[in-house]
Amino acid sequence: MDGSALSAQDKGAGEEAGKTVSTENQADLQPVLSREGLIAKVRAYHPRVKSELLGAAYDFAKLHHGTQTRDSGDAYYSHPVEVASLLADVRLDEVTIVAGLLHDVVEDTGIDIGDIEVRFGADVAELVDGVTKLDALKFTSQELAQAENFQKFILATTSDLRVLLVKLADRLHNMRTLHFRKKASSRERTARETMDIYAPLARRVGLYSLAAEMEDLAFEELNPEARRAILYRQEELERDNADDLERIHSDLDQLMAISGIKARIKGRRKQPYSLWRKLERKSISFRDVADLFAFRIIVDEVEDCYRVLGEVHTLWACIPDRFRDYISVPKPNGYASLHTTVRASGNRRVELQIRTRAMDRTAEFGVAAHWGYKNKSYGFDVESARAAGLDPAANLEAFAELIQDGADASEFMEHAKLEMYREHVFAFSPKGKLIILPAGAMPLDFAYAVHSAVGDTTIGARINGEVKSLRRPLKNGDVVEILRGKQAAPVVGWEAMTITGRARSAIRRLVRERDQLDFVRLGEGLINQALRRAGIDPVDVKMNHTAKLAGFANRQEMAEAVGRGRVSSADVMEAAFPGYRNERSDDDNKLKLDSRHAPMLVSGEDLTPGVTLHLGQCCCPLPGDRIIGVQERDKGVVVHIASCPRLAEYDDRPELWVDLRWTELAKTGAVAVGRIRINAANEKGVLAKLCSAVAQANGNIIKISTEERRTDFIELIMEIEVEDLKRLTQILAALRSLAVVDRAVRDQEDEYEQ
Repeated sequence: MDGSALSAQDKGAGEEAGKTVSTENQADLQPVLSREGLIAKVRAYHPRVKSELLGAAYDFAKLHHGTQTRDSGDAYYSHPVEVASLLADVRLDEVTIVAGLLHDVVEDTGIDIGDIEVRFGADVAELVDGVTKLDALKFTSQELAQAENFQKFILATTSDLRVLLVKLADRLHNMRTLHFRKKASSRERTARETMDIYAPLARRVGLYSLAAEMEDLAFEELNPEARRAILYRQEELERDNADDLERIHSDLDQLMAISGIKARIKGRRKQPYSLWRKLERKSISFRDVADLFAFRIIVDEVEDCYRVLGEVHTLWACIPDRFRDYISVPKPNGYASLHTTVRASGNRRVELQIRTRAMDRTAEFGVAAHWGYKNKSYGFDVESARAAGLDPAANLEAFAELIQDGADASEFMEHAKLEMYREHVFAFSPKGKLIILPAGAMPLDFAYAVHSAVGDTTIGARINGEVKSLRRPLKNGDVVEILRGKQAAPVVGWEAMTITGRARSAIRRLVRERDQLDFVRLGEGLINQALRRAGIDPVDVKMNHTAKLAGFANRQEMAEAVGRGRVSSADVMEAAFPGYRNERSDDDNKLKLDSRHAPMLVSGEDLTPGVTLHLGQCCCPLPGDRIIGVQERDKGVVVHIASCPRLAEYDDRPELWVDLRWTELAKTGAVAVGRIRINAANEKGVLAKLCSAVAQANGNIIKISTEERRTDFIELIMEIEVEDLKRLTQILAALRSLAVVDRAVRDQEDEYEQ
């Protein structure tokens, strides 16, 4: 079987265990690394290895996998042996290699984690458990199983990085033998999972060579024709340019000799999948790829890297905007190197990567390059890794925070992919602290990368000393100062102003917490109003008893249900006071929230006295919205919601922005019009159901228009009188709870996307 920490076990599609060894194709079977061969391989870099422990684990795996075979026909125990051999290739410690030997026995045999702990120790047992899937659980879908297993796997990885290394070695060997699987759907699923999750995780901890091989194997399965075409073009171009490439290599050798710099030069062919991504992303032709031909120049010391750079730029013209210094600012996974693209002999564009031997090893093996002896003990050297710019714990911290923020498994999976699939931008705090973020990150992403409390209280940002919109993507070298309020205050729509999973998950958590409190307060207010209309003083009512009569566990649960529109205050009254009749009375004394009354309902320190105020029809602001004004020619100040898409037109003109707030009168004495867009089933009585839900949530419909009507669905726009944003939110919740409603959103969310 696959041994994946992600997919649900699929005995029919995976690497089946439990088949009897066949003798038909014995000539095709691959030789298995022997017990003595594995021990010798580890002893070559770890002379003091506990060979008896390795030998015992080897024998244990061979014994308990017994006559099981893989789809290739190989004895199943050959797979854990190959995983252990891959771990030895990158010189890991014996505990990790033993875990590699045993990683499948819990899934595929009668052995449990307790047996592993008794025989091989707690450390080995924890690693094996970390890569063992949640097969005992029953999942509603394969996607949910994948998400739940991935969450479990990441939790184990954040406590011990070796879990990830065992899993990556396991996946690499399964990819090498993927072609033996008979079911195309199984091959495709594993290849897609590898491309989406495992290869990016490998890159995150610097295992570039392993990631590149996994990507290439997955690419071969998912798009074989494209891979063949790229390989053909690569070979064709290499043949056509062989003389130029040899001349460039010779020129570099001669340049190093004349300069007195000891260096090793090697050519590098770009991986087919890497080329494919570049062609796909940039919509360019094959010949336009800047790093189609590349050389690595490997030297002894860091100073030599910069000497080589100077000599190369003296010899050949560099291409502007193609220079990157990852030595002074390494990538988050510890990768360090100088990258430059030059026009070399024959006017050929060539990328050069200049690095030391230590950097080259880190570039190949990432975190695995930092295993070695320290204080007579062989293991991971944390100090060495951090000195190289690699902090594995910090690299995986974003995933741990997603879990802490209460994201469910599918949400966690979505955000984790966002975290893995980005290039980087380097920004700085005002005190000079470097914050590395995905390309396209915005100030809120920066704030949450500093600390969740900073993100929660963000109200604005200065970038390079100037106040900028929170929608403005950050650029390399930006100095970002986060402007903070006194309290955590999530704003509707702010999730759209982030791209990192960490920020989005934290905002969702904050919104969930705020919404729960708001719905409880709103529900309590509605219940109290209903009681007063019935002539009952709320102080005289035992609310917990009333909640039980209405079918709730306690008063908070009852109030939240009323606030969310799941039940009406009338339902509560009828349950608690049989015979009660709801008589709703409208308050006609409240001010209409329109441009005529706006000066009494909206204020701001920077507002010019007497200026004309207009409410933006694009977003229909309501009391409770965070609002911003924009000075428009011949209009005065137009009031918008902070998340209004139209504000993007003014991102580069902050001098037109005016900070606004609602007056107390707006909060207590106004009636506004909220606009809702509803997609519902086109069936008999649907309009009555919608209107009933709005009425029960104490909304007053003043206009309904049909945007689109088809056989199976209808799209409506409702304009509803409400006191504030909370009321509109309650109405939306009530509408979304109806079976006939597919979608109910505030109309401003879609206004400028059409």
